[in-house]
Amino acid sequence: MADFSEFNARYQSDLDGCEFETLAVRAGQVRTHECEHGEPIFATSSYVFNSAAEAAARFGGESEGNVYSRYTNPTVRTFEDRLAALEGGEACAATSSGMAAIYAVAIAHLKAGDHVLCSASVFGSTIVLFEKFLRKFNVDIDYVDLLDLNDWQNKIRPQTKMLFLESPSNPLNDVADLAAIAGIAHNAGALFVVDNCFCTPALQQPLKLGADLVVHSATKYIDGQGRCMGGAVVGSAELIEPVIGVLRSAGPTMSPFNAWVFLKGLETLALRMRVHSDNALALAQWLQSHPKVKKVNYCGLADHSGHELAKKQQRMFGGVLSFEVEGGREEAWKVVDATRMISITANLGDAKTTITHPGTTTHGRLSEEERQKAGITQALLRVAVGLENVEDIKRDLAAGLDAL
Repeated sequence: MADFSEFNARYQSDLDGCEFETLAVRAGQVRTHECEHGEPIFATSSYVFNSAAEAAARFGGESEGNVYSRYTNPTVRTFEDRLAALEGGEACAATSSGMAAIYAVAIAHLKAGDHVLCSASVFGSTIVLFEKFLRKFNVDIDYVDLLDLNDWQNKIRPQTKMLFLESPSNPLNDVADLAAIAGIAHNAGALFVVDNCFCTPALQQPLKLGADLVVHSATKYIDGQGRCMGGAVVGSAELIEPVIGVLRSAGPTMSPFNAWVFLKGLETLALRMRVHSDNALALAQWLQSHPKVKKVNYCGLADHSGHELAKKQQRMFGGVLSFEVEGGREEAWKVVDATRMISITANLGDAKTTITHPGTTTHGRLSEEERQKAGITQALLRVAVGLENVEDIKRDLAAGLDAL
């Protein structure tokens, strides 16, 4: 049987300096003695050791190697290494979902008495996690206007240990000045954590703009076809190590099969994100001209408040937009219910275009006051633009809009 140890070392070294698209296809792969071309799925929960001494050394962290698939699995590790390469990070920890990634970061890096600053315009479940669970363990949270640098600075306390945001925001597409907020965090001795779900590393690399940790819902664009649940945290090896400790003990880890699916998703990520972005821009421009649409939130539009900043921070503008219809919830629901092709689901990042009413789905568990702070009105709809022909997407939305 072939020994690929020398090949694998040289192969990964040869990828240094390669462009994003090449890393997305090849980074992280370790070929086995079976000479496979595609990445294998290691469907095993445990591993066999050559001796009791080797088992003790592995479990004690004295030697490298697989121990138990809750925190060491070759397929998952390949995904972690590839995503770390794409984000420009040293290490990655793969998790069972995007929310598990945020949970693991919080548990790993916060303790009782610490203070968190969080953007008010984040995914609703993130706020629920912070409010219902972090506060229970005496971690205090303040919410900040994503776009107001003075608000970030003025709410810093001596106990502030983490600043958390997503950019562009869900679902208003507000764009944070990542470098400026990184400066505020680091001057306070706090970690800066960015949810990069909307852009993925194909469009934005927050670590290069000063973030300490990047979190992902791999369920979204990294998969790209709505098949699997997963998440990830990327950053320095020092900051990822305690996150892996949470996975080892608490177990919100990624399955090998899902990791393999995400590896396949990464191979086409750059290609798909270009089409998602092109389609979303065309749809946003069309919606902007529709008489029944009050406002369109998409940072690719020239009149969007974050357009110039997005051009600096992102390669393109992403595939998610939101818009307000004339009226309120009844009118918004009419538009949703009139669609025939577009999928009525709260997921995003799929090849298929999806539509949802954030006020009663993704942000439905928030109080009315919290929704108002986040800019979530009852007239607001979010569309995650897929890979279909954009004229077909327009035609499907027009059926509801024209009837209002």
